[in-house]
Amino acid sequence: MLIYEDKLDGSKAQFAAIEEAIRTTQFIRNTCLRLWMDARGVSRNDLQHYCAVLARQFPFALSRNSQARQAAADRAWAAIARFYEHCRLKTPGKKGSPAVPACLSQCRGQADGLEAGS
Repeated sequence: MLIYEDKLDGSKAQFAAIEEAIRTTQFIRNTCLRLWMDARGVSRNDLQHYCAVLARQFPFALSRNSQARQAAADRAWAAIARFYEHCRLKTPGKKGSPAVPACLSQCRGQADGLEAGS
């Protein structure tokens, strides 16, 4: 994976918007992981539908567009799929359910993650 890094020169409002987007993405991902841990038989499609439920329940999740919310759910599903793959292959190392990360320093999703007017 090729990663480019650069220093940002922005205003406090821009940095606050980025931090809010990161926190919202973490919340959606962690909530999807929690749904998978608590319920049996949760599929990738169920996580996508759960994003719409979260948007109706939490106004800050509604500030992200549906594509960005679903990208967070896809990220959660990638962790779940990786867990199943490691179990199937009996990969040595750490075992257990995907961890809910305490600090995630990046916001993966679409470039247009915030709705207009936010």
